[in-house]
Amino acid sequence: MKQVIIAFFSFCLLQSVSVTIKAQQPTQAKNLIIFVMDGYRWKELYQGADSSILFNRKYNRGDYNWTITKYWAANAEERRKKLMPFTWQTIASEGQLYGNRDYGNYVNVQNSYWFSYPGRNEIFTGYCDTAINSNDYPDNPNTNVLEFINAQPDFTGKIATFASWDAVARILNRNRNHMPVNIDREDVMGNQLTPLQQEANTWQHLLPDVFGKGERLDVGTYMLAKAYLLANHPRILYIDLGDNDDFAHAGEYGDYLDAAHYADAMIADIWKTIQADPFYKGKTDMLVMPDHGRGNGTEWTNHGARTAHSDETYLMAIGPDIAAKGEMKDASQIYQQQYAQTIAALLGFTFTANHPIAAPVKQILVHK
Repeated sequence: MKQVIIAFFSFCLLQSVSVTIKAQQPTQAKNLIIFVMDGYRWKELYQGADSSILFNRKYNRGDYNWTITKYWAANAEERRKKLMPFTWQTIASEGQLYGNRDYGNYVNVQNSYWFSYPGRNEIFTGYCDTAINSNDYPDNPNTNVLEFINAQPDFTGKIATFASWDAVARILNRNRNHMPVNIDREDVMGNQLTPLQQEANTWQHLLPDVFGKGERLDVGTYMLAKAYLLANHPRILYIDLGDNDDFAHAGEYGDYLDAAHYADAMIADIWKTIQADPFYKGKTDMLVMPDHGRGNGTEWTNHGARTAHSDETYLMAIGPDIAAKGEMKDASQIYQQQYAQTIAALLGFTFTANHPIAAPVKQILVHK
């Protein structure tokens, strides 16, 4: 039933610290879209549905045959296209994909914990803080790249986050920087909301409470984020999706695959939307990454320092600054802590803070 509800709402939506600045190489991009897919494995991204899990009825208690029909194929190239068609039709032809370990192209978490709060802290601060060792950690003391950019001329008040998991508000420390971070069951506020924003506020409260307090289904997060994009034209929009991790922890592989398929559709819809909007068209880059990986075989439901392979991740990029190199097959190593400085560099800044920050991903910054 929950799959039907998620699909229905997805269809409805898709239709309807001190700071210093150093200029980087001139860029075309003026805006940035960031997607985080919590706990989505590189294996499904590059290989499609995993037969060792897909054909195990323990992990497919829903419509088993329908899941197989939707996502199974004889080879990895076909499977991954069925699972994430936009990724393999558009990003693979116009952008870059890192992290296919079958080619020795490695992307890894640098922090030692391999779960969500430390992973997002690493992404947005460029710093692996060993003190952040729990998902219940309070407001993040480290400066993140979004608040750094928010302090720059022409960006103040033009950065917004929509997250399925309520801890993202602590990770980005909205209590300190007062940036808009919308989380589970929170309405977008304002005196001049568009009709779509008003409807999105209403719709999120009609979604089933599948995961419990603090966890909103991704379709609700996405509805609010897209409505905000159309109404406010933020310079940076960060959309944090959580369904993959939640369904994996529940051991529901069919729902996990559906979550990836729907996320791909959301990414596609945002890309299509910005290509039709003069404010964004030709001036907007997009990055997609997870916060951590997860285990293999019977350990696919778990992640963390005790679960092998859950430090293995990926990175996708597309936009006017991103050379069309497709799936990267050269032997190389990227670490997640490099993303914060990459985000800054794409917009022409050097991110500085009162803590160390890793160097950017130089491969992405080689412009067309």
